[in-house]
Amino acid sequence: MSDERTSSERLLDSANFSIRVAQLTDLGGLADVLADSFHPRSGLMHWLYPLLRLGIYEDLRNRLRSAVPDYVCLVAVQTSTEQDLSASAPSDALMGTVEMALRPAHLFQFHQTKYLYLSNLAVRSEYRRQGVAHHLLTACESIALSWGFQDIYLHVLENNHQARRLYLKTGYKLQQADPGWSAWLLRQPRRLFLHKRLTPMSAAQLT
Repeated sequence: MSDERTSSERLLDSANFSIRVAQLTDLGGLADVLADSFHPRSGLMHWLYPLLRLGIYEDLRNRLRSAVPDYVCLVAVQTSTEQDLSASAPSDALMGTVEMALRPAHLFQFHQTKYLYLSNLAVRSEYRRQGVAHHLLTACESIALSWGFQDIYLHVLENNHQARRLYLKTGYKLQQADPGWSAWLLRQPRRLFLHKRLTPMSAAQLT
């Protein structure tokens, strides 16, 4: 099966996978990755999982079809080997995803009126610790610079130590933490708001 992607769609290549812009045909895989990452199938969640996955699917479909300015959804896909192709396997397998969009700044004390925000960074469990999340962040930073932005923001849960280590390693720093009383009332970990200042060499240094 020949690769018909254009150079503009393929943003970054590693030895085992590529980063490209998500397509509508990726919706099923995207919904699986996000639902499995953020809604583990344990206890009551096992019964709610199909409904949660459907909600994720519909939300993503609306975003991908709306062609919102300054929004991008990226996917990491595993390219097939010759052996896979001879066995009639799919040409690629979706390994992870991330979204980036321009948001209004009324919730935070910024000098600018809008800011770039990363969300829904997720990697399939079997593909973790292979650099997938690292490369998705790298691609987002390259796009941010091409859009003329030098700052990126995101949230991470205080108890998500693996994600916090990833962001710290790639240069993100704490901007502010959600008020402790709200986390206490809801009995949930606090959300930490992180920031990274980009330079033209930032993305290149991460590769």
